[in-house]
Amino acid sequence: MRGILDRFEDNNKAVILIEETKEEVVIPVDELPDGSSENTYFNMEKIDDKYQIVSIDEATTQKEAEETSDLMAKLRAKSKGSKFKKK
Repeated sequence: MRGILDRFEDNNKAVILIEETKEEVVIPVDELPDGSSENTYFNMEKIDDKYQIVSIDEATTQKEAEETSDLMAKLRAKSKGSKFKKK
């Protein structure tokens, strides 16, 4: 099962979105693996109705970061500024 670190709340909580079940899990920041940041993907498992992070999914995290970077580059190249004249 895979989850993504969506955001941080209240400076000590991390919100992870579980893709397969469409659930939101809130955990303390100190339970995150070293190197975790927003948009980090995790391999997750559910034990006794509680989700746990098994490891960081490095391959998916890298792949998604590259795709996002490519899309942003295409958007920047396509944009030629505002259609309105400045005065």
